[in-house]
Amino acid sequence: MVKKVRVLVGLIGALVVLLTFAGYASATPSPGFHEIDGEVFDDWQVCRTRAYDEDGYYQITEASFRPAIAFESLGENADLACSRGEQLARKYPDRHQRAEAIFHFVRDRVDYTSDRDQFGYDEFAQNADELAAKINGKGVGCGDCEDSAVLLAVMYKGAGFRSAIAVSSGHTATLVYLPDYKKAAAVFELEGEPGWVWAEATGRNNPLGWVPKEFIGAGLAAYEVTAEAIEQQGPAVPSAAIARTGGAAPSPPFPFIGVVGFLWLLSLFRRRRAH
Repeated sequence: MVKKVRVLVGLIGALVVLLTFAGYASATPSPGFHEIDGEVFDDWQVCRTRAYDEDGYYQITEASFRPAIAFESLGENADLACSRGEQLARKYPDRHQRAEAIFHFVRDRVDYTSDRDQFGYDEFAQNADELAAKINGKGVGCGDCEDSAVLLAVMYKGAGFRSAIAVSSGHTATLVYLPDYKKAAAVFELEGEPGWVWAEATGRNNPLGWVPKEFIGAGLAAYEVTAEAIEQQGPAVPSAAIARTGGAAPSPPFPFIGVVGFLWLLSLFRRRRAH
């Protein structure tokens, strides 16, 4: 029986993993990188080697989160990743088959690789088009969970789905809106809207809808991905988020990604980076 996990989420999120960069010649849409005070920035002035602060690739601050790097491949900037999603949409008119095909595309073509091993830097976030270009050129790309999550979210948008990036304190994945999908191990609810399915592309044997057990009933946050502009501005202040399972009595709203939560996540990220 499908477990229903209710997660009420505003424009919030958290951070993910260790990312990297080193002498990387990027694909469209960011042909150049430059360094400022030891940090690597792309053409949109998004820092690829740091997730936190308003110029970080995830814009994590003490109050909010906005996955700016995803917007580099959407809207006016849409390119390879969206195009691949559109191709799969034409090939698979059935929405469930299409969602599975997109999931399998990323799961089977992105080899999980640490940023240090791949680029020689402790952190570096690839945008969706950069990773898609590697796959187009070599048939396979390399990345960690954040890279796969961003690519999946963008491809789903290109294929006509609603998608979101979900995060816990140490992991990230994609959510895709599939309200009638019966194969999911859990169903997530965002902003009172059920029907969101977890897409965990980091394991070769994972099916769409499989959820690591530690994330069922856990504190999660998500940000629905849209074709937002890339601009230097602070993220919106998040609303409260709560998580509960099954038919349990409602809990009082808990500001999962409030000031304390983000301070903890920022601290965790910086500790990891120092190792």
